[in-house]
Order: sequence, then structure tokens, then C-alpha cells
Amino acid sequence: MSEELTSPGEGFHPHLRGTQDRPATPPHTRLHHIRTDGLDGDTAQTGGMRRFAAISGGTVGSEGLWMGQTHVSPATASSDHHHGESETAIYVVSGHPEFVFLDGTGEQPEEVRLRTSPGDYIFVPPFVPHREENPDPAEEAVVVIARSTQEAIVVNLPGLYVLPVDGA
Repeated sequence: MSEELTSPGEGFHPHLRGTQDRPATPPHTRLHHIRTDGLDGDTAQTGGMRRFAAISGGTVGSEGLWMGQTHVSPATASSDHHHGESETAIYVVSGHPEFVFLDGTGEQPEEVRLRTSPGDYIFVPPFVPHREENPDPAEEAVVVIARSTQEAIVVNLPGLYVLPVDGA
């Protein structure tokens, strides 16, 4: 017994408006299926990257989670930025993106470059300045991002810096 796949738009928040045949369905009473062609590019952006929301307040009515894709073009880097109070989890889908931040645990701040491969994960704590780079001259890097806030917070910065340690 095989089940039919969901119809295009079924469960996607903008299509939950009522019709004469069907009353409006609140977004928190059902599952939502977001197809690749339904990703929302109207998100906070950083130079050198393209972000697309899949799960957000605007797409499915989420209240405490944002999830989407980020594409980093070949031979490019994002601007230095942080994500405010949001915790950010990153899963590398394709390419070999690098994540750069300043480590302040030594005598002098030191630039750290995390080189990744498909299948790797990165955790970015709140307010930590960083940037993403794709050093590959030909291949786009694609990552899936989940954030602990409803929307994609992006605060662009003039440069990287070390966060002060609490109590220091």
C-alpha cells in the first residue's frame, strides 16, 4: 500500500488561508512540508552569501526556530557578522566551507579557521563574531542552518573581535 505524496503547497503557511470549501487552518495544528522551490529568499543577508528560509515565522508560523539553507559562491567570503542572541547550528551539505573566528584564550587573539567537509557540523554561540568562506574556485558550498530564534538574525560587523569573558 503506497501513500500519495503531498500536493504542492499543502501545509505551506501562505496556503493556509481559508476557501469556501475549506476553513482556515491555524499553522500550529498540522505538519508543514516545505519543498525546495518554496524556500524564502527574503531573509537577512550577509555579503558573499545567499540565505533561504525554510522554517520561520513567515513561512510556517514558527515561534522559536529558524531553519534554512545558505549558499556561498565559489572563491568568496561572507562579511564578518554575528547572529545576536541566537544559537546557530550548521550542517555542511556540499563543498568545503571554512568558518573563521578569533580565539582569545591565548596571550594575543588568534585567527582560527575551521575547515569542513560534507557531513560536518559547526556550532556558533550567541554574539560570536565570525565569517564563512568558500576557498574553492569552482564549487559552491551549501549548508543547512538552524537557529534558536524565529528569524535569521544577522548583524554585519566592520571586523572580527574577541568577546570578553564573563567576569573578566
